[in-house]
Amino acid sequence: MTATTIEQRLSEPEGKQLEFKRDLSSPKPLMKTLVAFANTAGGQLIIGVDDDGTVLGVDDPLDMEERLTSMIADAIHPRLLPNIELVSVGEHTLVCIEVFLSSARPHFFKALGEEKGVLVRLGSSNRQAGLALIQEMQRQASGTTFDVQPMPELSRDDLDQNAIQQAFSSEQPFDDNKLRTLRLLVPYQGRLVPSVGGILLFGRERQWHFEDAWIQCGRFRGTDKVEIFDQADIHAPLPQAVDDIELFLKKHAFKQAEFGAMRRRDVWSIPLTILREAIINALVHSDYSQRGSPIRIAFYDDRIEIESPGLLMPGMTIEDMKRGVSMIRNPVIARVFRELGLIEQWGSGVKRIFEEAHAQGLPEPHIEEIANRVRLSIRLAAPVPIENPTSVTQSVTQSVTQSENIEPLLPLLQILSDGPLSSGELRQHLQLKHRAHFRQHYLTPALQDELIEMTLPEKPNSRLQQYRLTPKGQRFLQDTLKDSP
Repeated sequence: MTATTIEQRLSEPEGKQLEFKRDLSSPKPLMKTLVAFANTAGGQLIIGVDDDGTVLGVDDPLDMEERLTSMIADAIHPRLLPNIELVSVGEHTLVCIEVFLSSARPHFFKALGEEKGVLVRLGSSNRQAGLALIQEMQRQASGTTFDVQPMPELSRDDLDQNAIQQAFSSEQPFDDNKLRTLRLLVPYQGRLVPSVGGILLFGRERQWHFEDAWIQCGRFRGTDKVEIFDQADIHAPLPQAVDDIELFLKKHAFKQAEFGAMRRRDVWSIPLTILREAIINALVHSDYSQRGSPIRIAFYDDRIEIESPGLLMPGMTIEDMKRGVSMIRNPVIARVFRELGLIEQWGSGVKRIFEEAHAQGLPEPHIEEIANRVRLSIRLAAPVPIENPTSVTQSVTQSVTQSENIEPLLPLLQILSDGPLSSGELRQHLQLKHRAHFRQHYLTPALQDELIEMTLPEKPNSRLQQYRLTPKGQRFLQDTLKDSP
């Protein structure tokens, strides 16, 4: 490491990959930091520097280098071999210890024992790793992942074929070859059994096996969690949960009209494109091996926070994520989301969130690691307050009507203005993959409001069934288009 590189590091604050020490008077914290660096994302520990970056230098650097080599060998297991360099900065000499992400992790500090001595880096501090995190490190170091592991106590019957067919818009059940290609089924001792990812995505009794694999949504009054106004617990299959979460957020947002040169455009008070990307990212990259808390979506007056279980992947930093660097924690879940068109390009999600926020003139989203979780905070362009019970009821009622009836139904009615179509043809025109979602939020409301009708009402389940506009639907469509500039 050159003096120029050291001087650049000295200008930076302590963080996930950087720590300063004055001397070797307290070797235990120093050893803990080296363990945490090796287990998390690597890092540099520079001795002879005050906490504020002031260069103090060390006395007898050669002796310190020898002592450090001996200490590290005695204090850390498995054996850690960092780079130790003596670097001159002005009249002072510093000792720089550089640790890389270790393939032999988890390392532990012997003085604390094999269970309590495994440490990880969280911001500028070191934290003891729990059992689930230790197991995750062991899997990652061995090249395996949690969601591809077999569940030998289960069979293919524990996968919900209806949910799979609805997600993929398939008229026929998936055979073993298709399920194996997606790794929803994996081989185990001569037979095929569901993978962890298969059960997380489409398990009949997912909550029984993974009781925290769900999403908790809350709308809070103000800018903290003192008073909750509304909440929803979402236990749907993960692909369907994307739309369910979006509907909850829309329920507590509103639309306003923006007038351009040619026509009116309705704009939501929350950045739906960014939020959808963030929701998908959380569902795909959560650590489902952890127990104790679900994915959490918190909607405040000034921001929306999305918290997912699990720290960043080993070797990853927040700056890496912003640049588009990506590591897949759950390849089975990611593959299915990619096949469903929910993921467009590997590793582009977080980068796209930041680019879209910049394009919309929003403050830069904030990512932080908290305990065993990653939190993404997205600031709103303008506050979305909850005013009072009366106005809230009216506002929520209007927004629900817009999100669940008017907005989806208008394009549906426009499509049917050219003539009757089947359910499958309508979904294709609307680019909707989930039959259950289409039926619940498009087809059924339009039928109930008598905006459309069946061409074969006496045979509702006929394969020849189509749908057409009613006179009421035609008037509604004409009036809506007439009112739009």
